Amino acid sequence: MKLETGKIKNIVLAGHSGCGKSALAEALLFKAGATDRLGKAVDGNTVCDFDNEEIKRQFSINLALANFENGDFKINLLDTPGLFDFGAAMTEGLYAGDTVIICVSSKSGIHVGTKKAFQTAKKLGKHIMFVITKMDDPNQDFYNVLASLKETFGAAVCPVIVPEVVDGKMKSLIHLGRMKAYTYDKKGVATAGDVPSGNIAGKAEVTAEQMLEQLSEAVAETSDEMMEKFFEGEPFTQEEISHGIHEAMRNGSAMPVFTVCGGTLEGIDLLLEFMKYMPDPTTVGELKATDRSGNEVKVAVDSSAPVSAFVFRTVADPFVGKMSFIKVISGVLSADKDLVNATTGASERVGKLYTMVGKKQTEVPNAIAGDIVVATKIAANTGDTLCAPERVVAFPKLKYPKPCYGMAVKAKAQGDEAKISTGLQRLLEEDKSLSYVLDTTTKEQILSGLGDQHLDVACAKLKGKFGVDVQLEVPQIAYRETIRTKVSERGRHKKQSGGHGQFGDVVIEFEPCDSDSLVFEEKVFGGAVPKNFFPAVEKGLQDCVKKGVLAGCPVVGLKATLVDGSYHPVDSSEMAFKIAASLAFKEGLKKANPIMLEPIGSLTVLVPDAKNGDVMGDLNKRRGRVLGMEPSADEAGMTVIQAEVPVREMQDFAMYLRQVAKGMGEFTFEFLRYEPLPSNLLDEVIASVKTDAGDEE
Repeated sequence: MKLETGKIKNIVLAGHSGCGKSALAEALLFKAGATDRLGKAVDGNTVCDFDNEEIKRQFSINLALANFENGDFKINLLDTPGLFDFGAAMTEGLYAGDTVIICVSSKSGIHVGTKKAFQTAKKLGKHIMFVITKMDDPNQDFYNVLASLKETFGAAVCPVIVPEVVDGKMKSLIHLGRMKAYTYDKKGVATAGDVPSGNIAGKAEVTAEQMLEQLSEAVAETSDEMMEKFFEGEPFTQEEISHGIHEAMRNGSAMPVFTVCGGTLEGIDLLLEFMKYMPDPTTVGELKATDRSGNEVKVAVDSSAPVSAFVFRTVADPFVGKMSFIKVISGVLSADKDLVNATTGASERVGKLYTMVGKKQTEVPNAIAGDIVVATKIAANTGDTLCAPERVVAFPKLKYPKPCYGMAVKAKAQGDEAKISTGLQRLLEEDKSLSYVLDTTTKEQILSGLGDQHLDVACAKLKGKFGVDVQLEVPQIAYRETIRTKVSERGRHKKQSGGHGQFGDVVIEFEPCDSDSLVFEEKVFGGAVPKNFFPAVEKGLQDCVKKGVLAGCPVVGLKATLVDGSYHPVDSSEMAFKIAASLAFKEGLKKANPIMLEPIGSLTVLVPDAKNGDVMGDLNKRRGRVLGMEPSADEAGMTVIQAEVPVREMQDFAMYLRQVAKGMGEFTFEFLRYEPLPSNLLDEVIASVKTDAGDEE
C-alpha cells in the first residue's frame, strides 16, 4: 500500500512489570494477521520477548518493535519493559511513540510502574490511554481499578470499553460509544448484542448508563457546543461520542480506558479498530531542534521537507552488527543515501533499511516522515540526528536514568580482561543507562547500572554475545593516607660488598599540606647533598607515596623538604639516595601521626514526601550529614534531600531506596572530597584493604 504520514500510528505499550504488555502485543499481532500463532511467555515463543535472557527470565528486558498493517494504516508497536532496572528502554520507546497505551492489570491494579509510565509520557507530551488487562483472572476487579485510575490520574480518565461481570467472570464487553455488548467465542470472534440493563459490575452497583455518563462528560469537554448540549441533558449521538472521544484524546482532555483479555483475544478487535483513530505523528506539531549555529529551529513532521531522522535506540547484534532504530521526523529516508550526522558533523551513508516484527527483519527501500525503521552498520549512535546536507539540524538528546549501582567486573578466565572492555563498550552503545570506568586507584573495572538485575543481565549479555564470562564483586573503596604532625627523619643507606659500595644519607622534614600530590622542596646548605642527587631523592619519595604506612593506600597532603644529609665521593649513587629517601619516608610517617582518609560523596535524593523521615533516618545510620531538604520543583508530592555521605556506606543505598520508596525514589551521588576516617573504623578498614591487596596479588 502507498503509505502517508497520516496513516502511521506509533503506539507504545508501557506499564508496571507483569501487567500484560507483551501478551497484549502478542494478541494484537495475531488478531491483525501479522503472526500465525499466539505465543506465550511461559513457552518462550512470544514475538517481542525474543532475546535469550528474556526467554530465560520470562520478562521483558529490551525495547521491541513490531509493525503490522491494520486496514489502510501502518501500526508501529513498541513494547517496553516494566522493570525499573530497564528504564532506559522505556524512555526510548516513549520518545519514538506518539500514543502511549498504559497497561494495568485488572487483578493487581496501579503500581509504581504505572505512575512512572504516566509521568514520563506526560513530560514528553504524548497522548495517553489505559488498557485494563487480564480480565480472565478469577481475582479481577475492573471497576475498583477504574476508580483507582480516576482517583490517581484525574477526571480525564474515562471508560470506553467496560466489562459486564457476572459471578466474578467477564460475560461480555460493552462498547459505551455504541451501547452494544460483545460476547466472544473460543477463537476471539465477537457477536454484538444489546447492553444489559441493571448492574454490570458484579459486586458493586454499576450500570452501563452510569459509565456512559462518565464518557459523555469527557466528550462534553471538547467544545462549547457539546458542553452546552451535555448540561441541557440532551444525549449525544453515537457519531458525536465517537468523534468526541477521538478529539478528546488528541487534545489531552480525555484518557480513554479499554478492556481486553490478551489470552482469549476478547476486546482485541475493538482496540485494533480504535487504533485507526489514534493520533498520527503530525499531531505532535513542530519539534524543537538546533541548527549549525546553535539557534533553535522548528521542524515539522512533513514528508516533502528535507530529511531529518533521530536514532533512538542501538542494538549490538553479534551476527548482524550494529542495528540503529530510527524515527524519521521529516522527509523521506532512503537506503544508500548520504546524510550528515548533525551530532558529529561527519558524513553518514545509510545502507539497508528494515522494518521489524520482533527479530524478523523485512527490507524496505525507504521510510517517510513519522515512520520507524532500522538501519544496520551505520556509525551513528543513540541520540544522534541524521539529516540532509541542505538542512542540518540536531534534535535534543534523550534523558536517561542515571546509573546508581556499581560493581567491580572481573574476568573468570585469565586473559579475558581485554575482552571485557571491548564487550562493555558495545553494551554501552546499546544501553545508555550503563556506565563503565576504570578506577585508577584500585585498578578495578566498575560497571554501574540501575540495579542488581540490570548488571546481572549486562553480564549475561557479555557472555552470550561476546563470549566473556565475568563475575561481579563489591568495589574496593579508594582510601587515602595522610599525616597530622610535622617530623624530621634521617634515612641512611650504607652497604659494602667488595669494590664500590652504596652510600646515601638524607634528612627530610615531613609535614601536612593541602595537595593531592607530593610537594617536594630542598633546603640543603653547604653541599651536604649534591644537587645531582636531588631528583633521585624526589623519585624515591614519589615511589613511596603510592603506598602509605597504615594500609598501603596512596598518601596525599604531604610536603617533604630535604634539609640535610651526606654523601661519599665514590660510593654514593642515585639508587643509594632513592633508598635512603624511602627509609626516611617509612620511619618518618610512622612518627607523624598518620591517619586514613575516606571518600565523601555529595548525595541528592528525590523521595516521596511520606518517606522523608525514613530516608533521613537511614542517612544518619550511614554516617551521612543532611544539609537540607526542599519540595521538588518538578514533581508534586516529592522532596529533594541534599546530604554528604561516606562512599563506604553507599553500596546498597540504591536497593534500600527502591524498597522504601516503592520505586518512586531516585538519587545522584558524586565524589566530593576526602575526610579523616573515624578512629573506631580504622582497624576494620586497614584489615579489609590489606585483604583486598592480598587478593589482588
